[in-house]
Amino acid sequence: MTTAKIAVLVSGGGTNLQALIDAQNSGIIKSGRIALVISNKSDAYALERARTNNIDTAIVRRAEGVDIEDQIIKLLDEYEIDLIVLAGFMCILSEKFTSRYPERIINVHPSLIPSFCGKGFYGLKVHEAALEYGVKVTGATVHFVNEVPDGGRIIMQKAVAVGAHDTPEMLQRRVMRQAEWKILPEATEKVCREIVKNSKKR
Repeated sequence: MTTAKIAVLVSGGGTNLQALIDAQNSGIIKSGRIALVISNKSDAYALERARTNNIDTAIVRRAEGVDIEDQIIKLLDEYEIDLIVLAGFMCILSEKFTSRYPERIINVHPSLIPSFCGKGFYGLKVHEAALEYGVKVTGATVHFVNEVPDGGRIIMQKAVAVGAHDTPEMLQRRVMRQAEWKILPEATEKVCREIVKNSKKR
């Protein structure tokens, strides 16, 4: 294996996906290649970002007798995916799913774990909690995903200063620009490099 195949799971606008695409195009991500973007929402703008860059897309939907995770597993198998990146994917994955891919799923969380993380902490809620608590420094964390929400081993973190007059929206934007969009591609490259290296040992 010379490059690891990456699937990115999304639900919304796809700014983190764009950061990954830009990093791939600029050579920051060189040990992996985004082969597939999967969304649980058909109107997610992230899908448009993928299509613009000639990346295959798929939509998974909840339906009677059809499990979203089973649909994702089928796609991952079909594309022979090596690494799954959660980039604003708004579904909590079950232990059945996460245990199938140990240390092969990574996520970016908009705080310095273990602060403001776990069940119920997502999106603006994380930044609202940070401001309410009065922290002077926040940031983002990329971690492996296991059965505990935000509970997997930390791969990379980056700190971001909190401004005296920040609103949750201002803080969210700064954390994205200064931390998430930087460390998610760097961590993706790091994990892909390990996957490729380990594949050569077999």
